Amino acid sequence: MITRIIDRNFANMRLDRFLRKAFPDESLSVFFAVIRKKKVRVNGVVGKANQMLQEGDTVCIYENFKSVEGDNKTHADTLAASRLRCDEGNAAQAQGDSKQATPSKSGFAKNKSTWGKVLSPAEKQAGWGAKDLDIVIQTEDYVIVNKPSGLASQPGSGTRPGESLVEYLWEWGRREGLDFKPTIAHRLDQETSGMLIAALHGDTLRDFTRMIREHEVEKFYFALVKGNLKKEKGTISESLTRTDAAKGSKMKVGESGKDAKEAVTHYRVKQHYEGYDLVKIKLETGRMHQIRAHFASIGHPLLGDTRYGDFALNREVKKTLGLHRLFLHSCRLEFVWQGERKVFDCPLPKELQSVIDKLKPMRFRHVGADPRGARK
Repeated sequence: MITRIIDRNFANMRLDRFLRKAFPDESLSVFFAVIRKKKVRVNGVVGKANQMLQEGDTVCIYENFKSVEGDNKTHADTLAASRLRCDEGNAAQAQGDSKQATPSKSGFAKNKSTWGKVLSPAEKQAGWGAKDLDIVIQTEDYVIVNKPSGLASQPGSGTRPGESLVEYLWEWGRREGLDFKPTIAHRLDQETSGMLIAALHGDTLRDFTRMIREHEVEKFYFALVKGNLKKEKGTISESLTRTDAAKGSKMKVGESGKDAKEAVTHYRVKQHYEGYDLVKIKLETGRMHQIRAHFASIGHPLLGDTRYGDFALNREVKKTLGLHRLFLHSCRLEFVWQGERKVFDCPLPKELQSVIDKLKPMRFRHVGADPRGARK
């Protein structure tokens, strides 16, 4: 028999999904079989696939999975093992035990060493990694990370294994001794810098996912755009439709159809410069490339944008202003967490601030937050 105690990472999760997460080496057919044969019990009662688990529930599986050998513990044994899992894990490592470490209270069958790709010393030395993570704030429930431009938010095509923010967060999580893989609740384009929220528990991830879906997380950006906007503030409300091509996906603006998604972008000019505007943007929706596609559609593309921008202008500002990246930065996050309003600011990175310093301000200037502003 295999016994697991449900902790906060798996609370409010369906039983069948918990089994897939807790025992990733087993096939789906194994889970379907044990549930169908009534070999899974929750708090002593036969479990159903769609049953929602609660923190503190005891899940007993009356069958031994191949990936969990020698796990025939009683409920009392499991509780004791849960309390001592850290000491036992350290002892097993010290003795060079080749067997799988005792499963943790979280329900994971695998040892933490399976998180992500383990980078070799040469790979860690060669590139940016977990040791370089710029943590804006770390709490018991989440961390907010300042992602640099050029780093992919998560693994994908075109990204080398082990070289994404998610994988660096996994490495950081191992170092911190976490029993949950830190997981980002939203994404930024690879070229965009700034703040991302990463959950440190399963229930936290579900809360942030819901909050973002219901627009309860307010996201603000700084962008430098071509030309001077006619309005000091405004809203771009045009649908976006994704199109895929060999050169990469793009968003078409203003099309209708079943694939068109509502997209709303609010902006305010923070400073007029000769030939450019620094704008602060608030997203109401969070579509792929939303800011870039929207501003390009009104004739004010972002500087450094190699997909929607003015390519000739990009070459010019690269030479004259030293801009070698997209000028888009996630500068502020606001949300309510456990009844308290949270506001986090992240100033422009040095390479973008140096561009601003070379521009000639026009006479009119808005009163408001300085892009150099300190974090809160």
